[in-house]
Amino acid sequence: MTNQWRHLPAPARPIAAATDAAVTAAREHDAEALTSAVDELAGQDQAQAGLILGTTVRLLLELTHPDGLDGDDIRGVLEQSVRAAAAWQPEVDPHVVLVLLAGALGVHDDEEPAVRPDALARHSALLIAHLLGPRELPELLALALGEIERAQLND
Repeated sequence: MTNQWRHLPAPARPIAAATDAAVTAAREHDAEALTSAVDELAGQDQAQAGLILGTTVRLLLELTHPDGLDGDDIRGVLEQSVRAAAAWQPEVDPHVVLVLLAGALGVHDDEEPAVRPDALARHSALLIAHLLGPRELPELLALALGEIERAQLND
């Protein structure tokens, strides 16, 4: 883990570092580095990792769709991100990406069977890499963590 995440609360540091490594690998289409980072991310506390990843995805959706999202927008994000990922990660599963999108938007069906942590980590990295565009991940993670902290303080 680099010093880049030293300012974060201790539980968030390894999640941020693993997310950064996974998204960097996804942006660079580095399958070996992605697998290593996904293993690290999947080994973290899944409730905390899911909250951070989901909040990051939601913020990216809001940034890329400032006028709001409708069904066509979600379908477009799903199709574009899966196509982009499938070009170098043929095992990408559109259903897992849909679960991630639904979870980030707070409309996930709790009755649906859980997705394995490694699949969630891999698909989250691929989705975030797609949504990031030219933005830098550390900025988005800082925003996500700030939002999580505010929500927890107000509860």
